[in-house]
Amino acid sequence: MKIGVVGLPNVGKSSLFNAITEAGAESANYPFCTIEPNVGIVDVPDERLQVLGKMYNTQKITPASIEFVDIAGLVAGASHGEGLGNKFLSHIREVDAIVHVVRCFDNDKIIHVSGSIDPKRDIEVINTELALADLEQVTKILDKNAKLVKTGDKSLITSVNMLAKIKEVLEVGGQARTLEYTEEEQKLLKNFSLLTAKPVIYVANIAEDEIGKPECDYVKTVKEIGASEGAKVVVLSAKIEEEIVALDPEERDMFKEELGITESGLEKLVVAGYDLLGLMSYLTAGEKEVRAWTITKGTKAPQAAGKIHTDFEKGFIKAEIVSYDDLIEAGSFVKAKEKGKVRMEGKEYVVQDGDVVLFRFNN
Repeated sequence: MKIGVVGLPNVGKSSLFNAITEAGAESANYPFCTIEPNVGIVDVPDERLQVLGKMYNTQKITPASIEFVDIAGLVAGASHGEGLGNKFLSHIREVDAIVHVVRCFDNDKIIHVSGSIDPKRDIEVINTELALADLEQVTKILDKNAKLVKTGDKSLITSVNMLAKIKEVLEVGGQARTLEYTEEEQKLLKNFSLLTAKPVIYVANIAEDEIGKPECDYVKTVKEIGASEGAKVVVLSAKIEEEIVALDPEERDMFKEELGITESGLEKLVVAGYDLLGLMSYLTAGEKEVRAWTITKGTKAPQAAGKIHTDFEKGFIKAEIVSYDDLIEAGSFVKAKEKGKVRMEGKEYVVQDGDVVLFRFNN
């Protein structure tokens, strides 16, 4: 999973990126300090792996991973090249989902590009630029495909109808992701890499002293916008998150406890991201390695096996499966089998989150 972190300049993007990746990206109180995107690959927090690691006395633990891309601050006019906008927008096209950081705190020492704090306006600026960039792309493709349909290529009719529908929404500053699509349209949509079709997580970045307090009006505004768009909203303080990762592990827990923080910013984003993209993890376990594999919900056993190796999918025979909870309760795979908790499943089995799987296949 690849996630792009976007927002206006000076909203806390780089601080958040530093916090979730511990990458030490440059963070400064002036626009465009991030020119080339910073990239950080982080492990997906999953306590189950450590437990299985001890049970199997494993040599290696491999969690699932997420790639975060810190994309430079966008500004009004980015779709027409303002602030190196075209270059930045091209980076966003490559990601699976967007984390849109919105400033929800007042601080006279940190300059806002618009001179004041207004989450609704800030979100609209970014969304408008994404919509304008998509509108240009959609118009070109639509014109080309419409001409081909007129010359007799009926295979493009669905594409033309879908793009026309998207164009109408983009022309009024809307987002392609707010539309409903048929299964066929969803497959076509992936080919266009539209910015406004990507799932969004809004991060309401609050001040350090707002943690644990009732939500401020800024946050309420972000949540209202998120609800209207079907987007996820995560509330955190990027500055505090950045300070936490700078501490030793033991000190981190104490600091988080003092502030009443139960989940890190990374954990919040992972949960929101997995939910938004319909993802989950199944597990494999043995003495050599305990590992988490990320798949889409609804994936059947052969395709899940294919995540490990294409040969596993091609030669799939059966899958031995035990749920993580049943395995831990039994104490070992052998005991789980004795209790009848290990099942043999075939090609139609839909893999569930937390399944511990052993695939049987022909070479």
